[in-house]
Amino acid sequence: MSAPVHFAPGRRRLLVGAAGLAALGGVAAFRAYAASRGLALRTRAGLAFGTTVALTAAGPDPSAIEAALSDGFAAMRAVEDAASLFRSDSALARLNRDGVLEAPDPHLVVLLRFALALAAETGGAFDPTVQPLWPVWAQAAARGERPGAEALRAALARVGWQRVQVGTDRVVLEPGTALTLNALVQGYAADQVMAALRARGIADAFVDTGEFGAAGAHPDGTPWRLGLADPRHPGAVAAVIAPFTGFAATSGDYNMSFSDDRADHHIFDPATGRSPRALSSVTVTAPTGLAADGLSTACMVLGRARGAGLVAARPGCAVRFTGKG
Repeated sequence: MSAPVHFAPGRRRLLVGAAGLAALGGVAAFRAYAASRGLALRTRAGLAFGTTVALTAAGPDPSAIEAALSDGFAAMRAVEDAASLFRSDSALARLNRDGVLEAPDPHLVVLLRFALALAAETGGAFDPTVQPLWPVWAQAAARGERPGAEALRAALARVGWQRVQVGTDRVVLEPGTALTLNALVQGYAADQVMAALRARGIADAFVDTGEFGAAGAHPDGTPWRLGLADPRHPGAVAAVIAPFTGFAATSGDYNMSFSDDRADHHIFDPATGRSPRALSSVTVTAPTGLAADGLSTACMVLGRARGAGLVAARPGCAVRFTGKG
């Protein structure tokens, strides 16, 4: 009996692989097998960060699992409150609107400090202040165009990670600066969910917050497995990480594109205001979701050689690159 592959067809979704379910005889058979070993398996799905999310946990006490899943969703809501751009009332949205935030949410402080440290480490290849580029590209794409040089220059004049000052009591942006933490927030949420599950005594879990985390094993004793999407053939598995524990994040040109050829997409090179074009996707595995998420985005901008060096310098991290195809 083999464990199902949890399949990441894109950056934002997790599915149970059909081949795995066939081997198990379906979800009902898998649940029955788990029950025969004295273990309950529970999955709870919902919406967060503008996408679908799902948490799966196993253990001997169903009521403890349900409580843990509730805590996991509460942990995601807390991260949304701090840093989601899908929430107009989040701390990050208020900071972007007002340019200053007193008594900032501790989650936001953690995320911003990590973002600025990664920006410094990558020479600005990763930069949380690229948000002004988003409306420029979105508006141009709506007209069926690419932004002109002058529009990009104006947006880039507002980009620069040094324009942010972060303290535990106050965060200040230089005028015109706007932040996005979309390259970090779902990986960080996976960390917070896993911490919430551990606090309830859950040892075996798989979480999908838009990025992925796994601990322990399936109730049948086999390792968790994560299928990586082929960025040019949606629904196809390009590779499988097995066993999968820890955290994984994928950045790619296929999740949100401004052009049919995917040359222009939602990841921006802060040096040019345009999208990096050497890679289709990057997947990073790491001891934390925060690191995996940030490094995958940085590697898309840095490219294979520099990205590999960045990841290699971090213990417990690994990277997989997919070129244009």
